[in-house]
Amino acid sequence: MSTDAFFASLTRVRNVILPTAVRSWLNTSRGLLTGFILVHLGFLIFGAMLSLRGEAFSDTFIYRDWAAAGFNEANLTGGPSPWVYPILALIPMAIAGLAGPGPFFFLWVLMTTLLNGWGLAKLTDRGRNQDAIPAGWWWLIFTLLMGWLGFARVDGLTAPIVLVALAYGVGRPFIASVILAAATWVKVWPAAVMLALFAVVKNRLVVVLAGVATSAVVVALAAAVGSVPKLLNFLTQQGDRGMQLEATFTTPWLWLSVLNIGDSRMYMNTDINSMQVDGPGTAVMSVLMQPLLILAALLVAGLTFWALHNGKLNGNHADAVDRTELLLAGALTLTTAFVVFNKVGSPQFMVWLAPAVAVGLAHSWREWRVPAAMLIAIAVATFFIYPLFYDALSHNNPLMAAVLTIRNVFLVVLFLWSVRRLYSLGKKTPASVPALKES
Repeated sequence: MSTDAFFASLTRVRNVILPTAVRSWLNTSRGLLTGFILVHLGFLIFGAMLSLRGEAFSDTFIYRDWAAAGFNEANLTGGPSPWVYPILALIPMAIAGLAGPGPFFFLWVLMTTLLNGWGLAKLTDRGRNQDAIPAGWWWLIFTLLMGWLGFARVDGLTAPIVLVALAYGVGRPFIASVILAAATWVKVWPAAVMLALFAVVKNRLVVVLAGVATSAVVVALAAAVGSVPKLLNFLTQQGDRGMQLEATFTTPWLWLSVLNIGDSRMYMNTDINSMQVDGPGTAVMSVLMQPLLILAALLVAGLTFWALHNGKLNGNHADAVDRTELLLAGALTLTTAFVVFNKVGSPQFMVWLAPAVAVGLAHSWREWRVPAAMLIAIAVATFFIYPLFYDALSHNNPLMAAVLTIRNVFLVVLFLWSVRRLYSLGKKTPASVPALKES
């Protein structure tokens, strides 16, 4: 079955399920706003219920303890250090902890909701861009499927911020770079998107200056609170960790553990609150993953540079290549590389992939429907892995190992699709692609 035939079948199914009047209403700004409210209201209500009982959820338990301890390791009784994150990640934790530990989780979910609202408003130009409404719905559906992975982790705060930066894109590179630099000081992965932006904009000095200026502000902030010695701890805190259970390259050892072969086993690394896999060759693989990730990122960045300049040569004039499409393709390829070639495979990493796809759908639905469909499948598989059946997975359940394997295969396929897309953009300039779209 061809791609067109597959998506035509999905459209027919949708048309059977949803009457024309409902589809028309959903494709309005009011319909999208209603969807946003309903999706996030559910998370807010659940967050409020847990907070009223004095509880949190998932990693927010750790964030809450850090905030209560003033982010001072001497006040903690064990577990990971707050400095496994870049310094700006501690700001939302501190804000959520202002009213004490009780409402911490609700305030955290509320902050994520506000940021998601900002991202959706920018994506659709506050509902005025009718063509972007379907992309907004895709973003909401993905958010719903990822569940608490987007509302109880720092990654969920950075995803809508990166979405906003990509929406500014090559048309406003300074603003996009400032946003991405700030997001990188919350969680490292937005650096991949900033590298893609650097590769495709006309004035790369703007990207560099924006990054330097933002980092200078961060250093000044760290100096003001006396934290300069710990500023770069996040680069070394997790360097000695092993192969995490869910990581793509861990898949062979996952099955060795499930089948009880070669003394392979799963175990909890309590120092960093991470389930890992140990077995023949895992120590060597763990050491190799960091340089492999760096090499993959450099190769993708090089491919993005090549696509830009080769696309110009194949066009009718110097600006024949679509820089926005290159930015989005490069951002998706780099972030997917950050996931696939990472020895840490935490399930919340899947939210990294959504911003580029969401903005891509708004830019060209037809070109981006394939990765959008793959990412929905990845989100569904990830939801089964965590939070539904993670305990079974960590106890060598073969069915859940199969689900994780399928998810990891989808990630590799998504990476290969992204690489192929970048190559095709550089190989020729399709007639269907706008000559230059910088906004």
